[in-house]
Amino acid sequence: MKKIAVLLSGCGVFDGSEIYETVITLLAIERNGASYQCFAPNKDQFHVIDHHAQQPVSETRNVLTEAARLARGNVKPLHDLKVHEFDALIIPGGFGAAKNFSDFAVKGADAAADQDVVAFCQQFAAAKKPAGYMCIAPSLLPFVYGHGIQLTIGNDNDTAQALEQLGAKHIDCAVSDIVVDEQHRVVTTPAYMLAGSLSEAASGIDKLVAKVLSLATTD
Repeated sequence: MKKIAVLLSGCGVFDGSEIYETVITLLAIERNGASYQCFAPNKDQFHVIDHHAQQPVSETRNVLTEAARLARGNVKPLHDLKVHEFDALIIPGGFGAAKNFSDFAVKGADAAADQDVVAFCQQFAAAKKPAGYMCIAPSLLPFVYGHGIQLTIGNDNDTAQALEQLGAKHIDCAVSDIVVDEQHRVVTTPAYMLAGSLSEAASGIDKLVAKVLSLATTD
């Protein structure tokens, strides 16, 4: 049975992992006959958002602790990764991927990434194991793979330009489709960068998970 590492950035679309994307991902992994283990960095979130008011609040929360809400408690810190035990990596979106993994959400093309997160992801790259990044999570890819990595965040021109300034090659993509960088074995899909419903998000996420698992079978 293939085993997938799933990297979470907290819990909640505005300051952590997008809950719908994460659940769809975990379900798709199981439906494809694979298993998963969730991971998250043990650090404070960039900030905390009141998801009802959609405003920041004066509060501090830990990414790992919040991710445990989403993973039903079964989440490990980054340093627990033994990359040889896994066949692939998948990262759901949500603004946490661009706030807690890097500061892309606030600095765009001038962003810097969390080096512990980058090192975690680079273990899969170094082992030539496939990876899937969705929604805004592909903003981390230039830091992991360097210049020339092919990816999509959908069709938002300003975000695409910022990613290209960081060294990525952006490809416009429909919500129901995926972009595959064959050289780096990386799969991306827009998910809620474009989706207007659960079913629309699932249409691309299901393809991403299936493709990542198919690439893993060639190891």
